[in-house]
Formats: sequence, structure tokens, C-alpha cells
Amino acid sequence: MDWRAKGLLQKVLGSVPGGDSIHYQLQRKFGGLRNFDREFDIKVDDWRLMANQLREVGVPMVGARLFEIGSGWYPTFPLSCFLAGAQRVVTVDLSRHQRSELVRACALGLGRHTALIADMAGVSEAEVCRRQQQLVGSLARSADLGVATEGVVVYQAPADAAGTDLPPDQIDCVFSNSVLEHVAPAAIDGIFREAMRMLRPGGIMFHSVNCGDHYAYVDRQITQLNYLQYSDAQWKRWDNAFLYQNRLRADAFIEYAEAAGFQIVTRVTSPPAKRLRELAALKVAPQFARVPPERLCITSIDFIARKPVAGPA
Repeated sequence: MDWRAKGLLQKVLGSVPGGDSIHYQLQRKFGGLRNFDREFDIKVDDWRLMANQLREVGVPMVGARLFEIGSGWYPTFPLSCFLAGAQRVVTVDLSRHQRSELVRACALGLGRHTALIADMAGVSEAEVCRRQQQLVGSLARSADLGVATEGVVVYQAPADAAGTDLPPDQIDCVFSNSVLEHVAPAAIDGIFREAMRMLRPGGIMFHSVNCGDHYAYVDRQITQLNYLQYSDAQWKRWDNAFLYQNRLRADAFIEYAEAAGFQIVTRVTSPPAKRLRELAALKVAPQFARVPPERLCITSIDFIARKPVAGPA
């Protein structure tokens, strides 16, 4: 599908009554939700990467108090954390996206990954299986995540991650997966400052950011650097409520975290060689022309940032 057509279609759906429901049905039939099992398994592997990195910096899943920014259509990360023994997982969306049929499919799908979850958490697979089977049964009786997880997972939507009612210094980890690239820059600053308030001293943020052009997933004729050709005024034609992309480069997320008082613990970025070749074939918009090519072409970053034990200066 031509990326321009998708952008314009989503822009129209984002502005008409019932557009959200139509968009969901289109995603189920033609988009990212068409092959649920494939997309779900990718998300579980993303959770594995996060759980492993958290363990390496001293935040085990068992007993963890977690806060997720952007739960999305189905709660892969919160339910994986629940099965791994987390104490509490609050997950929020600005708009309510979760669908009960996808939540149930997510719970069922986790039955294929009990060994992985047990390994990441350092608990017995039998215990993970017991929780997974109880979860599936509970969701069959109630669509409420809080009820189905005995109060461990709390889904709040609409809710603003930049202004929560959670008490200060009580969260072990604030995290997101492929979310921050869809958040307005000013809101990112607010989210990170709220995370600083919520986190306990020594607590961490973990964010995995896909900062390439997402239209490249539906149009194979373009690359993940495609959107760098357009000015902000030009890009507004295709930006929309369902696929807003802030076009921030990877280093910007580090800069926002440091400005909020965090200490960067780890950062992993995508290899630039292929993207450098793609970048050479583009004429980038003037607003991106001053960014060094080796920074401009990075299209993904995972990073861990820690709240100082003594608090921000």
C-alpha cells in the first residue's frame, strides 16, 4: 500500500465519528493485527529483552512495582510481568485502546511462553503455568484486568503518564516499548519528569524506541528514513491521530532523560551502515540537514536511565 494513501486514510478516520472502530477493523483485516500470533510473539521477545536488561541492572521481575507508558491493543508486557511474579503493574493509555478479545488472546498466547517467562524471572515453570491458567479462566469470567490478576495489573485509560495520581518514590521501573516515537516532544519532557517523581531512589526507566518512519512497514518502496525529506509543515499532511510520529532522532530521548535528572546506564542503537547508504540517496529537509549523518540515520534505541539515589540536583 502506498504510504501516502494510508496516511490520508488514517487522517480521515481520525476526524470522523466511529473512525476509531473502523480503524480497528481495518487493522484486524489488513494491518498489524491481521497476523496476531506473529505480532504477539515479537512482543513477547521484546519483553524478554527488557526483562533480561532489568535483571542485569538489579531490578528482578519478582516483586517489582512497574509502570508502563502506552499499553496499546493488548497488554503483553503487563501480563508477562504478572506471570513472572511482579507485585504491581500500572499501565496507561491516553485513549482506551484495549479490546477484550485481544486481551484474552494475549493471555492464551502466553501459554506458549511459560518456559521463557520462568527463565527470565528465575521461578518455576509450574508456578507460571498455574498463574497463566488462572488468568485465562478469570478473563473468561471478567474482562477487567484488575479482577483477573487479583489487583496486580491496573489498566487506566484515558490517563496521562505526565500527570498521575501515584505516590512519589514508590515505583521500581517505568518502561515503554515502541511508544515514545508517537509522543509529542513537550509531552516526553513531562513524562520523564513524572517518572522521576514516581520512581524510588535508584529506580530506573527502560525505553525501547523505534524512531524510523513507520510507513515503511506498509510500503516497501520507501525506507525508514523516508520522512526526513519533509519539513514539519509538509509532514502534517500525513501525520494523523492513529500514527503520529514525532521524528525525533535517537539522541533526543537521551537528552530529555538527562534534562529530567536521570543518569544514563546503558544505550543500544541500531547499526548505522545500511541507513547511511539509504541516507545518501535522500535530500533531507533543512531542519534535519545540520544533524550529523551518523546520528540522523539511527532508527532505534533501547536505553536504561536511573534516578540518582540522592535525587536530582
